[in-house]
Amino acid sequence: MSLPRTHRVPQLSRRVFGGAALTAAAAALLGPGRAVAAASTASTASTASTASTAKEETTVFHAPAEWEAHSGCVMAWPWDPAVGWGGLLRDVQAEIAGIAREIARFESVLMVAEPGRGAEARAQCGSTVTVIEYPINDCWTRDTGPVFAVDAGSTRKIGLDFRFNGWGEKYPYDKDDLLPVGVCDHLGVPRKAVDLVLEGGAVITDGQGTLITTEECLLHPNRNPSMSRAEIEAALLAAYGASKVVWLPYGLHNDDITNGHVDLVAAYLGPAKVLLHTQPDATSPNHARMAANKAVLNNATDARGRRFEIVELHHQPHYRLNGLLVETFSYTNYYETGGSVVVPLSGEPADALALAQFRTLFPTREVVGARARVLGWGGGGVHCVTQHVPRTQ
Repeated sequence: MSLPRTHRVPQLSRRVFGGAALTAAAAALLGPGRAVAAASTASTASTASTASTAKEETTVFHAPAEWEAHSGCVMAWPWDPAVGWGGLLRDVQAEIAGIAREIARFESVLMVAEPGRGAEARAQCGSTVTVIEYPINDCWTRDTGPVFAVDAGSTRKIGLDFRFNGWGEKYPYDKDDLLPVGVCDHLGVPRKAVDLVLEGGAVITDGQGTLITTEECLLHPNRNPSMSRAEIEAALLAAYGASKVVWLPYGLHNDDITNGHVDLVAAYLGPAKVLLHTQPDATSPNHARMAANKAVLNNATDARGRRFEIVELHHQPHYRLNGLLVETFSYTNYYETGGSVVVPLSGEPADALALAQFRTLFPTREVVGARARVLGWGGGGVHCVTQHVPRTQ
């Protein structure tokens, strides 16, 4: 999510890719003499996974809220300077490692690294983070990893495998589109393919039937150009197991990377309670945009008929890095564990104000800051590089 380059369209189906990647990984770890056995195991696992997924079709699953209990977190290791990081690669690796270590204090972290890059990730992340190798393009697992859903009793979970097209054909995605295969196989979670181009950062859910997204992103013609708004909404509700979508008009001004992801402007704090970025400075291009979002929420109700309580967050630093003015850094792009809230830090004075507000909002949890200045330059933050795995009974 940095400087664009020509993408490569995936050539393998998800099922074939999963078996091939597992075989390659096994061959590297076990040696060529055992690769044939590994291939047989991978084929059996793929067949079993498909059968298991078929059994899940009769069960109603829903994506839970992020404040509900987690069993862990999935992240990915940035490794390729050619996707846009260039000379900032080591800096963004340090930020990813720092975020992973903070989260690992409260829940397990699975770090996915490009084959051959696992040792590098282990050295920087430390022993509290589990590293596996699987082909990836970059580090944005909120958008590229599976979105996990659970059944009504939270006894089973599945991984929703949406199509990923590099945020509208902007960036390489030949490997990242297939990341849900590797993650679900590793975790032993059935995977359900969803025929919709969607990034996880484009939607937030209360786990009680309500989704919040932005028109700017989900209706952009570079995602699902052949689908109407009604068709996109129906597919989204069916996948998330929800019953209502609240459509905010806008993401942040100049968010030309994600085209207006909602997690850069809003986050669910609890049922019918939303942390919303608003901009009191009338000279800011975000002033009118965020006011329009607030007006929609003020006039909306959630799936259970509740009116929204809106908590406004005004802090949004702009800074220059590597010759670029960063305008889309966002404190709503945080990650919540069972005992902490990991808030992105820009290295600017506004950090202290944001941390103080988060400590008020989360008085029973440890609020920690994690440096995300380079991630902000790349178009995201802490939430963008993490995908929570809900706990099941």
